[in-house]
Amino acid sequence: MYNCYMDLNQAKKEIEKLRKEIDYHNYRYYVLNQPVITDYEYDKLYRRLQELEKQFPELITPDSPTQRIGGEPLTEFKTVRHKIKMLSLDNTYSMDEVRDFDQRVKKTSGRAVKYEVSLKVDGVAVTLIYEGGRFVLGATRGDGTFGDDITRNLRTIRSIPLRLLTDDKELLDIEVRGEVFLPRRAFEQLNREREERGETGFANPRNAAAGTLKLLDPEEVARRGLDIFIHTIPEKPGPHYNSHYKTLKKLGEIGFRVIPYLKLCPTLNDVFDYIKEWEKKRARLEYGVDGLVIKVDEFEVRERLGYTIKSPRWAIAYKYPAAQAITQLEDIQVQVGRTGRITPVAILKPVSLSGTTISRATLHNEDEIRRKDIRIGDFVIIEKGGEVIPKVVGVVKERRKGNEKIFHFPELCPVCKEPIVRLPDEADWRCINSSCPAQLKGAIRHFASRQAMDIKGLGDVLINQLVDKDIIKSIDDIYKLDIDTLSSLERMGKKSAHNLCNAIEKSKDKEFVRVLYGLGIPNIGLNGSALLVNYFGSIDEMINAKFEDFMEIDGIGEVVAASLINYFNNSRNLKLINNLKKIGLKFSVEQPIKASAYLKGRRFVFTGELDSMTRDQAQELVRKLGAQFSSSVSKNTDYVVVGKNPGSKYEKAKRLGVKIIDEKQFLSLIKKGRI
Repeated sequence: MYNCYMDLNQAKKEIEKLRKEIDYHNYRYYVLNQPVITDYEYDKLYRRLQELEKQFPELITPDSPTQRIGGEPLTEFKTVRHKIKMLSLDNTYSMDEVRDFDQRVKKTSGRAVKYEVSLKVDGVAVTLIYEGGRFVLGATRGDGTFGDDITRNLRTIRSIPLRLLTDDKELLDIEVRGEVFLPRRAFEQLNREREERGETGFANPRNAAAGTLKLLDPEEVARRGLDIFIHTIPEKPGPHYNSHYKTLKKLGEIGFRVIPYLKLCPTLNDVFDYIKEWEKKRARLEYGVDGLVIKVDEFEVRERLGYTIKSPRWAIAYKYPAAQAITQLEDIQVQVGRTGRITPVAILKPVSLSGTTISRATLHNEDEIRRKDIRIGDFVIIEKGGEVIPKVVGVVKERRKGNEKIFHFPELCPVCKEPIVRLPDEADWRCINSSCPAQLKGAIRHFASRQAMDIKGLGDVLINQLVDKDIIKSIDDIYKLDIDTLSSLERMGKKSAHNLCNAIEKSKDKEFVRVLYGLGIPNIGLNGSALLVNYFGSIDEMINAKFEDFMEIDGIGEVVAASLINYFNNSRNLKLINNLKKIGLKFSVEQPIKASAYLKGRRFVFTGELDSMTRDQAQELVRKLGAQFSSSVSKNTDYVVVGKNPGSKYEKAKRLGVKIIDEKQFLSLIKKGRI
């Protein structure tokens, strides 16, 4: 029986004991894959810890197992300076260049050395810092000198220990580096979910891992299932550790998931044998491996070898050539993405490549097909280097028989049969019918988003149900939803249905600029919407405008002007606008906002927390006064407004010499802008 009346000191002791137990069992489960207790027994320990921390919240610490996911989503990432630069490795595809590397090492060190050889996992480089055995900071490589603080996102990775399982003083304060990756199964599941939501899938697991680490919501990061391998200790941890290989092995005993299949090679021939051994074996792994990393093992020799400006002199990466195969292209089909992008896909005679059977490959766009002169019936070379989705890299023209067919892009969308368009300076053809079923889920999600109509409760799961059941066939159908229809859906009770109906009704009060942005016109963001509203004042004026009229607006270029002309020339889009007008949405302003001469055209970026208003409110304020805001800093930025706890934008602004102002100065500017 648990003691319900324990004092703070007793609770502290039990909490510490529980944390150590849970840390150990996490290590057994997530790192060693050798659990020694059942899930039920683990859950009992975890729930007990949660109960005690709820009862004694003052005892909650960042390294507690319960704190892997928690708190509000981030607004942005802070910039951190690496204590030791995170340099990239020199790459080679040549055994001779590996020999040259060995000769340089021997010449500098004055003797033969042992090499530690490890798999080169295709992921995202990160660094982890521990103080007193506790995980305190995790960061991206960035530019090698500065990286982004992604500690909260890294905490969600179960194989990263929050506390080390050791009392070794030389290992308690340590920096380790590793590769964050997304296992193939998790990648495939993530892409399936994205496709179901009408979103574009990631090209490969590395891109997915990089994108996930940059998410501002740690709960979403946790859901995606990232993993990590530790492969480098950037400096000698203490006098008892001179072999990097032995140090890594020790780290594997104290909580870290160390890179597998690590090998210590006494000679260069042993290195070459290991390279050959893994050339084919790597295809069977659950994660991408594009080569092997060869490192000098001894820390002291590494120190003598030092670094170049770009890379360490004591390591080199041998990369395998991209896997290729030749097969016949039987057909070319096109598919429609969430944004209306039309992508050509090669339908191939099935062929084995890197351990998998390939029957489809991306052709990217029309220009790529023309440039490579790809025809239906051709024998083509397909490649699956770092890409999980294979691509066609060339044609074997010597095998042509003369009956191959030139592919012509369709004139109509294959889904809704509306005309497709290609905008100036774009490689892609697009369907611009906002009611196209292939785009509808994404269009609804955008329309209901916070910066558009802000319809709380209209999330992905519900949108999928509404579209899949044909309840919503166009954006305006949102306003036909009622409590009875909604409450009949899965996971929708009467109260949730009532709240959503209220949110839908409330959205009718949104100003014209939000409605225009919510239409999801390609290339038109919130800033662009504001420029258009301020200039024209009504949707009717925009519909009747010519290309030259749009080009008159400072900040509107050819691509945006062409997007607008194409959008308003589509009869289904005009029908949607008319329907939304009848429903009561605002498509005009009583009097267009006159931009302040003082602030007109100025570009603002906000970083950190403001005391007097939220970031959304600040952005809305500058927009109404004729200025613009952006989420990124560039040389074209006029002001970076810095609040509490500024992030990487602050550092970038300093590097670029952009004017930086605080909240008080910002409010003073706004006051002048209103005069």
